[in-house]
Amino acid sequence: MNILLIAALFIIAYLIGSISTAVWIGKAYYGVDIRQHGSGNSGATNTFRVLGKKPGTIVMLIDIFKGWVATSLAALLVIFNAVPADDLIFYQLAMGALAVVGHIFPVYERFKGGKGVATLLGMMLAIHLEVALMCMIIFVIVLFTSRYVSLGSMIAALAFPILLLLPRFHPDNPILIIFGFVVFAVVVLTHRKNINRLINGEESKANIKLGLRK
Repeated sequence: MNILLIAALFIIAYLIGSISTAVWIGKAYYGVDIRQHGSGNSGATNTFRVLGKKPGTIVMLIDIFKGWVATSLAALLVIFNAVPADDLIFYQLAMGALAVVGHIFPVYERFKGGKGVATLLGMMLAIHLEVALMCMIIFVIVLFTSRYVSLGSMIAALAFPILLLLPRFHPDNPILIIFGFVVFAVVVLTHRKNINRLINGEESKANIKLGLRK
């Protein structure tokens, strides 16, 4: 029974992550497949670029929320005595990671999704609220000073495990720190095209008032 519950929640976490918010909203309300415009990415950043602030904000919030929900579902395993409370962090990380994988490779959209940064943020908000909020502040500071969304995302991802190394935020289980550095590596990997454009001075800049432009 415990194995079945764990397997079921793992599948649900992936399916929640696979909800392609940008694609569905673009098609339903604007008649646009977001993957055929802008960067071709089905995430919040490209939604801001192609459809504007309102749909971009909605997509971002829903993508964050689905990461938070999928990660928080792990608590059910403890509630139903399927796993020991001390092991909760492992299942939170596993289910959050599955949600991020679902966002990047959504089963509903032929496994072509976004980069998973917003969903990852939702995951981290569920696991360590204080540090995740600090990472959001770091992202905003980098965004407003550099106007590069990609740069802000990568620096914020790196800030998460680094902040956890500080005594104030150091977790009881070091697996969270290790996972944080792994996540940073994944974020860099999914942003490798952005890194090339940053190096070549070709990356899109964010116009805070008007949206994204070259």
